[in-house]
Amino acid sequence: MEDVQSGPAGIAIPINRVGIRDVAMPLLVRQRHADASGEAQRTVASIDISVDLPAAYKGTHMSRFVEALQYWTDHSDALDYPAMKQLLEDICHRLNARRSHVVFRFPYFLSRPAPASTIPGLMRYACALTGELNASESPDKPAKPRFTLDVTVSVMTVCPCSKAISDEGAHSQRADVHMSVGMTGRIWIEELIEIAESSASSPVYTLLKRQDEKFVTEHAFANPTFVEDVVRNVAAKLKAHPLVSGFCVEVESHESIHPHNAFARIEG
Repeated sequence: MEDVQSGPAGIAIPINRVGIRDVAMPLLVRQRHADASGEAQRTVASIDISVDLPAAYKGTHMSRFVEALQYWTDHSDALDYPAMKQLLEDICHRLNARRSHVVFRFPYFLSRPAPASTIPGLMRYACALTGELNASESPDKPAKPRFTLDVTVSVMTVCPCSKAISDEGAHSQRADVHMSVGMTGRIWIEELIEIAESSASSPVYTLLKRQDEKFVTEHAFANPTFVEDVVRNVAAKLKAHPLVSGFCVEVESHESIHPHNAFARIEG
């Protein structure tokens, strides 16, 4: 049968990325402190896959993306560095491409005990792992993929200014800390969650009894933070991490006394 995709392009312009988006598949993600049996968390991912396309070719072979992903799913235990590297290399091989790019977006769950009653409740964190392989960067050596881990963590902030000028109370709100982190080795999702939560006035919890609410409120009001404080705290901890090669952190505060949000961003 005629291979139209491999024919000449009507307009000879190279394409940076062409592929498929929002492919839904089950996924296993390794957890920190997993036991020797390789325990991993089951979740569902939305996956984007793409490659570069030279100017000479009319189109790419979309079905090969799905074939590569299905093969990877059938032969990989969980999402980690070796498995992601294998997928990126297989995509380049199947599509005769110099560059491949994959994004896994997935929810990650942790059971978090309430601070006073210690009753557990599941917390959900939006995560993404991005991998990119660029073979043209080192034609004489095996290409090394680049990985970026994204995690969004909800926290609580109490306004230092409001606390300082008020006879009673201060305004407080939930804020979202979004971290996009370049890695030179394995960084656990749990590490980034801890960095975000320790940088704000207080973590937030799914389940709180009365004694827990008292604890959270008093702890948060004893540690007021501006959105600027939180983003600087997170950035300082990421800079100090030995496996972080680069980062972008943005904190968005869902203001309780304004009809708009406040945000701060640092790239390093």
